[in-house]
Amino acid sequence: MSFQDYSLYDGLGLSELVRKGEVAASELLEEAIDRVERHNGKINAVVYKFYDKARKEARRKPGHRPFEGVPFLLKDLLGDCEGVPTRYGSRYIPAFPSTIDSELVARYKRAGLIPFGKTNAPEIGLPPITEPRLYGPARNPWNTDYTPGGSSGGSAAAVAAGIVPLAHGNDGGGSIRIPAASCGLVGLKPTRGRNSLAPNFGDIMGGLVCEHVVSRSVRDSAAALDATEGPVAGDPYFAPPKVRPYANEVSTGPGRLRIAFWERGLDDKPIHEEAVAAVREAAKLCSELGHDVEEAAPSLGSGEDEVASAFVSVYAAGLASTIETVKQLTGVQPNLETLEGLTLNLYEIGRQVSGAQYLMAVATMQRLSRQFASFFETHDVWVTPTLGCPPLKVGTIDFQSLSASLMDQRIVTFTHLNPVYNITGQPAISLPLHWTAKGLPLGVLFGGKFGDEATLLRLAGQIEQARPWKGRRPPVWG
Repeated sequence: MSFQDYSLYDGLGLSELVRKGEVAASELLEEAIDRVERHNGKINAVVYKFYDKARKEARRKPGHRPFEGVPFLLKDLLGDCEGVPTRYGSRYIPAFPSTIDSELVARYKRAGLIPFGKTNAPEIGLPPITEPRLYGPARNPWNTDYTPGGSSGGSAAAVAAGIVPLAHGNDGGGSIRIPAASCGLVGLKPTRGRNSLAPNFGDIMGGLVCEHVVSRSVRDSAAALDATEGPVAGDPYFAPPKVRPYANEVSTGPGRLRIAFWERGLDDKPIHEEAVAAVREAAKLCSELGHDVEEAAPSLGSGEDEVASAFVSVYAAGLASTIETVKQLTGVQPNLETLEGLTLNLYEIGRQVSGAQYLMAVATMQRLSRQFASFFETHDVWVTPTLGCPPLKVGTIDFQSLSASLMDQRIVTFTHLNPVYNITGQPAISLPLHWTAKGLPLGVLFGGKFGDEATLLRLAGQIEQARPWKGRRPPVWG
């Protein structure tokens, strides 16, 4: 039996059919596998398959879990799954199978999700564009000449193409939000510490990195966060506890919110006209929904340069730590034969960051976080374009080049303001509210107070009802 309407449902919708006995988990899995085999040659989203392992899980007797029997994909970065290798998109990382499930993956499985593959990611998740030398470029289902963003680009491409309704991602500088915005999806970056990184990590890169999903519906993102949030004993810190299930927030009115919007860069620099149009449309919609809307932006220290300097110091030191750990385990030297040019260049920068410089960068980020947080004492939500320009064409940047840099202006413009929320630890959600004249998605970012995913999900639920995107379909679909 086949289930041809599979791609029309979100994750919670598929789960309801399984719990009612209208379709079996094994049938859903075969539909997802069929879509990988049909579409992956076009979008290169899935880079490792463990179908038989998933089939065994799908044959289990169904229960009453929130995502009962829903096929799921894990990013090839973190997301450790027992018996499955995680290579971080890099030839330098050996294909050793994990001996355990990470706490996050264990919680996904307990929620009923059935992982069956790993998705494409740039080398060690560094750039916001998914074109690793190991796997080749992932491509955008809306137009395969363009990137799906990164670093969760493979996951976003798979969800946008209807292969799965939601997929795992992580975010150290926009890596959930950027691909969501590029592929017409919902991408929530949770509050720092909301999802545990146990058992292998307490935090990553000084708390810059967090994990969650990309999805087609707001309610899937909320329910997935319900399934995974909460600390593990020994975590270095954790987010403030939620008041009630996030899934309940999506259908709850947000009340009259104080919303600020901004249509320029941090240093008042102009951005692409499509990005400006996206945020203006969103601000107008928020006003029509009854919210108090004004144009305003927070003040962040000395501006963009100070933010970038602190972020890159911590980011590069974190990368150097990762590579040094692998070198210690394997004895393999990092060089241009084993690493891409951009990775090697950032590694060399990270090696030169002293302990004192690292702590100074952390102190700078903490000071900037307080300044940014003070803006949210007078505003509930800050609205900006998720991207500073539309998705870039595949091959725009040569990541193998010796001169490749994370500070390439094309990367900086595309990434826009996303790293600010990694620095501060505050939540932010990208919603698919704008498509360019060329038919490419360009999301809008809604940022909230530390620990306040609830307000963002209430507003996102209201916006999804007012401007639904469910009916939009890319050329590579279903």
